[in-house]
Amino acid sequence: MNISSTDANTGHSGIYYRTIGNEIVVFEHCHTNHLPLLLKGPTGSGKSRFVEHMAERLELPLYTVSCHEETSAVDLIGRFVIRGNETVWQDGPVTRAVREGALLYIDEVAEARPDTIVSLHSLTDHRRSLFIERTGEQLHAPATFMLIAAYNPGYQGIARELKSSTKQRFVSMSFDYPEQSIETEIVARESRLAEKQAAQLVKLARKIRNLNEPGLAETVSTRLLVNAAKLIHQGLPPRSACRCAIVEPLSDDDEIKTALLDIVTLSF
Repeated sequence: MNISSTDANTGHSGIYYRTIGNEIVVFEHCHTNHLPLLLKGPTGSGKSRFVEHMAERLELPLYTVSCHEETSAVDLIGRFVIRGNETVWQDGPVTRAVREGALLYIDEVAEARPDTIVSLHSLTDHRRSLFIERTGEQLHAPATFMLIAAYNPGYQGIARELKSSTKQRFVSMSFDYPEQSIETEIVARESRLAEKQAAQLVKLARKIRNLNEPGLAETVSTRLLVNAAKLIHQGLPPRSACRCAIVEPLSDDDEIKTALLDIVTLSF
């Protein structure tokens, strides 16, 4: 589990986010009406960047938790730890977010253990509360608090799929890779690469995304395109940049990599 926090009140960092539809309006209405939000979409489609942008827009602290199969409720809520000669309680990221009235972003929520998801239920309904069983403390979320969760439905196995009863606790939005012109704009803006070369990268991504390759678990994300574009902008030849930033991250299989490199060669 990776945990990070950002205090948006310390000043704007100018997080770039390109609006695709009405996602900002939906988010703001959810925040105003104290509704939790579930973001669904493939890796690198902008879910995390969107949440960071909204934290900055609303000028609220942001706590981010990246879940995996060992993430437990204790990791999120807190635990007793030994400091010196005494045992003291240490808040987890969920508890800190509730106390501060922050935005709480649970990424890859379907990867967490079932007890972890259950521990969040009281924050997703009218109660908006968190009971810390080990201390007996009952916390009520301030008006500014909001829970956002995200996962990739196409990547999770059946065992890691969110239950329907859990999904129905959230307002949901689907994310996908943007249309070609918008994705080109994003890649160029994020990397400072010339728009013509950014467009070539996006066209390459479209070709790979249309592949029906059973050994390819993930496809080219906008994030990978930005990485490749940054390398090209710094002077690395396009084919080398695409190999390092796109092909190698996508697969370890030699046959698949050869097929992907053939597409890169045709594109550059």
